[in-house]
Amino acid sequence: MESPLKISERTIKALGKIVTGDEKISPYKSGPNLVSLFNELGLNNVYRQGFPSRWAFTEESIRKLNNKPELILLLEMVFDPREYLDTDFTVENSIEFINKYLSYEKHQIVIVNGYAKVRDLQGSDVEFIHPFNNSKKDTHQFIDEQVTKCDSKIVTGDYYGAITNARSLIEAVLKEIEQSLDANAPAYNGDLVKLYRRASKLMNLGAEKKDISDTLKQILSGLNSIVSGLAGLRNKMSDAHVASYKPSKHHAKLAVNSAKTLADFLFDTMQYQQLTNKSTSL
Repeated sequence: MESPLKISERTIKALGKIVTGDEKISPYKSGPNLVSLFNELGLNNVYRQGFPSRWAFTEESIRKLNNKPELILLLEMVFDPREYLDTDFTVENSIEFINKYLSYEKHQIVIVNGYAKVRDLQGSDVEFIHPFNNSKKDTHQFIDEQVTKCDSKIVTGDYYGAITNARSLIEAVLKEIEQSLDANAPAYNGDLVKLYRRASKLMNLGAEKKDISDTLKQILSGLNSIVSGLAGLRNKMSDAHVASYKPSKHHAKLAVNSAKTLADFLFDTMQYQQLTNKSTSL
């Protein structure tokens, strides 16, 4: 079952209008129809004399489901395109209406393979922009592409793919740095850890440096762990191999955010050294 979604009171009222049909862009539901709908989602109501108004009942029922996995199910049931068959309404209009509200909750309704799905609009939390503005170089455009794919695949729930693109981002960044600093750089053979070791040596990022604090040495040592971890995650969890583990969103976000943080630091370090004409790091 999906993770819970909590929506605001304003969104509850807007959703209620779609559920009841009172916005006149979705099919009308009678009192008994509404009772049946919410009872499918775990509520226990009976339609009888003294029943509240349709809109009041619907809003209160949505409040009972709010911040529970059943709210996701409600949304996917209400915006199921099959509910609009043989009616004068289109599901696209209803989705456009509710998405204006759901966007404030960082979610949206999308149609995937004919079914309504709730998508989380929050991708990775770390922003990374490489220093090659408007470059047409294939490598630079490839880096841009990996960043975009990392975020979009988290949003669409393709966590295997996001992990694959996180590693591809680091591969591209390290190859770009190595080739920029060493005209005789060896061809990349797919060993990400060795590639990082070569690039970090060129930038004097070794944790064995004697002119930096122990705390900073630990951080530098941790960079190698990030690279090793990305390589291992991709092998066990990505779509490049038969996966032995199924990644969740927080796994994919960890991989993507780690890759972006590392990529940003590496480019900053390279730029610093080029600007100061120094062989020292940081």
